[in-house]
Amino acid sequence: MKKKRASLSRRDFPAAAKIVAILRENPQPHKTIKRILQETREILHHAQSDGASSTNIISLWTWFIDQLLVNIWNFVHTPEPNANCGSLIAVGGYGRNELHPSSDIDLMILLDEKASNNIDNTFTESSKRFLYILWDIGLDIGHSVRTVAECKEAAVDLTVVTNLMEARLLFGSMALLQQMQAAIGPDQIWPADQYFHAKLQEQRVRHIRFGETAYKLEPNIKESPGGLRDLHMIAWATMRYFNATSLEELVQHEFLTRNEYQTLIRCRNFLWRIRNGLHFLAGHREDRLLFEYQRELATEFGYSDKHGNLAVEQLMKRYYRTVKELGLLNDILLQHFEEVFLAQKDNTSVEINRRFNAINGYVDVVDNDVFNRQPFALLEVFYILQDFPELKGIRANTIRLIHNSLNLITPEFRRDIACRSLFITFFRNGAGLTHIMRKMNDYGVLGAYFPAFGRIVGLMQHDLFHIYTIDVHTLFVIRNLRRLSVDQFRDEHPLASKLLARLFKPERLYLAALLHDIAKGRGGNHSEKGERISIQFCRLHDLSEYDTKLVAWLVYRHLIMSWTAQKMDISDPEVIAEFSRTVGDQEHLDNLYLLTMADMRGTSPKVWNDWKNKLLLQLYHATSRYLRRTDIESDRNEERLVNLQQALSSSLVPAHVSDENFQRYWSLFDSDYFLRYEVDTLKWHIKTLANVSVLELPVVAVRYAKNSGCTEVLVFTPDLANLLVRTTGGFDRLNLNIVDARLHTTQMGFALHNYLVLDQNDNAVCTDIEQKEIEEALKDQLLMPRKGRDPLKATLSRALKQFPIPTQVNFLEIRQGQYTVLEVIAQDRPGLLYQIAEVFEKCDIKLHNAKVATYGARIEDIFFVSDLGNKPITDSQQQDSIRQNIIDRLDSNQDA
Repeated sequence: MKKKRASLSRRDFPAAAKIVAILRENPQPHKTIKRILQETREILHHAQSDGASSTNIISLWTWFIDQLLVNIWNFVHTPEPNANCGSLIAVGGYGRNELHPSSDIDLMILLDEKASNNIDNTFTESSKRFLYILWDIGLDIGHSVRTVAECKEAAVDLTVVTNLMEARLLFGSMALLQQMQAAIGPDQIWPADQYFHAKLQEQRVRHIRFGETAYKLEPNIKESPGGLRDLHMIAWATMRYFNATSLEELVQHEFLTRNEYQTLIRCRNFLWRIRNGLHFLAGHREDRLLFEYQRELATEFGYSDKHGNLAVEQLMKRYYRTVKELGLLNDILLQHFEEVFLAQKDNTSVEINRRFNAINGYVDVVDNDVFNRQPFALLEVFYILQDFPELKGIRANTIRLIHNSLNLITPEFRRDIACRSLFITFFRNGAGLTHIMRKMNDYGVLGAYFPAFGRIVGLMQHDLFHIYTIDVHTLFVIRNLRRLSVDQFRDEHPLASKLLARLFKPERLYLAALLHDIAKGRGGNHSEKGERISIQFCRLHDLSEYDTKLVAWLVYRHLIMSWTAQKMDISDPEVIAEFSRTVGDQEHLDNLYLLTMADMRGTSPKVWNDWKNKLLLQLYHATSRYLRRTDIESDRNEERLVNLQQALSSSLVPAHVSDENFQRYWSLFDSDYFLRYEVDTLKWHIKTLANVSVLELPVVAVRYAKNSGCTEVLVFTPDLANLLVRTTGGFDRLNLNIVDARLHTTQMGFALHNYLVLDQNDNAVCTDIEQKEIEEALKDQLLMPRKGRDPLKATLSRALKQFPIPTQVNFLEIRQGQYTVLEVIAQDRPGLLYQIAEVFEKCDIKLHNAKVATYGARIEDIFFVSDLGNKPITDSQQQDSIRQNIIDRLDSNQDA
């Protein structure tokens, strides 16, 4: 039910008139005024919750602070404030009457030039007392004391002049304020064109700082692209060029239409309401839309979970679409100003074709009826941008016409051969594809032409794994693929760049990137539904049947390579064989590898790292070898072992290890051990252990494994029943996260564990000193074991607390030799593997291998286990007992 709209007036704040009396009569006025401030915020918060408008809240809070400051100013300057000496001025956001409940309050005491030399100590001390009172009552005050001349001198700084442009008189001389405003005017300092271009560059730098996207899980509603600061940018440019006092004047100057102005204000008011809500909930200035506030705001704004859509996802979708609208209007207006300033210097027009000209490097329609006459030009304009990369962009009037002509993109438009050909040409050309797709999305054309894409615009997934909305993630995946073709970035991923360069019809891969998440938000398996959408799309655009099947297969299988690399033992030939049968041939493998890498890199900066890169490469190369089968005989295990033994022996003997010691080491382990490691790792193991005597055990060795980007830890010790608990407890105490574990036992009763670990920031430990500390700490842990950290005392991060995930334990049907494959899905937390190891010990489970994968707040770990007799665990009652023990252990700690 929609809330009844509340409204407040100044009469609801009688305390504002009592401030002076409180200061005079109350022995502890600061506490009383502080309480009044808090009560006022609470009244405003209740009003917003009851539906009061954001403008109502902001105007009343600004008015209340005005009354408070003026009354305190007059009180401290009794018996008579000397306006000739100094005036109290509001600047910055407070000056423009845009004060949110916990915003900082920027003030300036403006001194009269002539009188400033004669200001007595009384005025100075009174002004200090004024500021002390404001600080004591808890206001966040920024202040300066300047003469008019000092204002002009300081205004050479872009931030200072912007602050002063918004000056508003609170008390004192209006003439003095006007004198200051004249001194910093565009005819004196910062001419309008210089000011505009400086602020434009400032905006570009700010957008880069915030990742050039507004579509993050926890956006900054003030500073992110499309946020309030972009709106301020418009206001400042308007003020400097037109000497305007409101955005509405842009309508009079034909920079905005009336409808666009109303959209601008509607978007601003929504962002104001969110910012007010953030300040109310946080109790301090907070401009980040953090997870812990999103749910509360969604409820306060009247959203509820329905039809499978969470209330918080509905709120965030509205937010993302709001900033998208603001971003579009920001583009239009700033382009208008750019055109005005360019026209003052030059106005060069070049004909492109019968529909478009290039004016000062920007595409423009020849007349305002172009799209009505020939609707396909709505796509052609982007083709021109792609075909002429020297063009800077699209003129403001044409952007507006595009946006206002979206209704022309009808089913007939989508079936038109000219439109279909143009759209596919974007992908076949390749160059500039990312830029074109982003512009088409920004202006609404992509979603209008491809309605399935329109459904994912602004759609978020409320978890820590996907940090972008689905549409933005999709365009990042396309960008990651195109980046591989750019010369300056080829060294980032040499193999991937080489594969892309030799790829036949790379447009099929780009189309798969566009389509891979197209069915998100529809419920069910998005890969299966995406496959069906892909087939329809490709056939509509006249792709061959083979190309259609390839694109659809990539969409359907786009997760399998990531899943196999991170969850399966890819050193096992059977795993490679099964994956190879799924892929089928080298062409499918190359395309799938490139799509998988681009997808993982486009999900979140934390998802991609050197370790995952190494896993994908290892899977790619192993599958490629299997598909070629040119060395099938040497791939047989027995011959591989013979070749491996010869290679290791020749490289290690006699320089590092005697032949006798090498042969003794070789006899310790079964073939499974030697076949599951790369040669470099085996050399390290042998050099470390072959000459070691039993009296020197346990051995712990640590190195930086460059090929995986992880710290590699080797443990060799007599086999103990609780060895896994000891080692994982040691890693837990060291704050190291295990990303891969391989465990082996010898026929002589020894155990070899090989771990790959990262620190709490997902970085490898690289320095010799730190690696030595790990070796010593783990050796002590093995000799004198101590428990890991108490899970009840482990603190979760702020973000993790917002995503409680119930533990799931699955026994997968996949069988790998004598092992049982156990999957644990749970909330990520410190010491997780240590806690699971304790359960394994309790339940008499032997761990042979572990694959650890983290997806935001969620872990999906795979364990290859057996009973203590190395037999698979197949009894359903035993499986149920193991499952319940793991759930009880992990979920009880989570609840605590």
